[in-house]
Order: sequence, then C-alpha cells, then structure tokens
Amino acid sequence: QVQLVESGGGLVQAGGSLRLSCTDSGRSFDDYSIGWFRQAPGEVREFVAAVSRDGYTRFYSDFVKGRFTVSRDNGKNTVYLQINSLKPEDTAVYYCAGRLTDLIGDYSSAPDEYYQWGQGTQVTVSR
Repeated sequence: QVQLVESGGGLVQAGGSLRLSCTDSGRSFDDYSIGWFRQAPGEVREFVAAVSRDGYTRFYSDFVKGRFTVSRDNGKNTVYLQINSLKPEDTAVYYCAGRLTDLIGDYSSAPDEYYQWGQGTQVTVSR
C-alpha cells in the first residue's frame, strides 16, 4: 500500500502561490488514484481535487476551479497541487489520500473511499 507524505505548505500572503507535493515511498503508487482534501479549524474535511492513476483525468471542487491544478508524475511517485491566487479562506491543513482502484481513469471526491492518508501540510494565507 502507499505511504503518503505531503510537503510544500507554509505561510503566504493573499494572492501568492504554493505547490504542494504528495510523495509515496512504495512501489504501487500508480495503482492508486489520489485525492486532495483540506480541513480548516472547526470545519469538516472537504474535497479539493483528484487525479486518476494515469494523471489524465482530473476533477476539482467548484470553489477551486481556475486557481488549483492537480498533476502527477508516476516516475517520481508524486502528485502535485499547484495553488494560485491564494485567499485567506484557503487556510487549512491539506491532505492527500490514496484510493486503490483497478480502473485507470477512476477518481472520487468522497473521503470515505480513500484508505491511505498522509499527515497533512499546513497552508496559512495572510491578508
């Protein structure tokens, strides 16, 4: 199974950009679709974006379209989340999660369909 580690979070000013990474140290990374979720203090965890096993199918939550881009490099066992035009309301812990699937183009926005989660990386956006 995958063991996912997020990195790339930090403190940025509104309007800035960050690139988050989700890296797996295992050998079966391309058997998993990967999702990004975020959780702000006192809020429920919400779906951000997902990418299929081969990286060709990408799906976004409505509130991030046009600002967030998800991509993956299976050669590096890494999925990226590029975040542009950051807003204070983007402040949250960002998690990546793996979903084992036989379907290359499959993805999901449901957190309970993911069984391998990283520890999260904090993104804080100041005004």
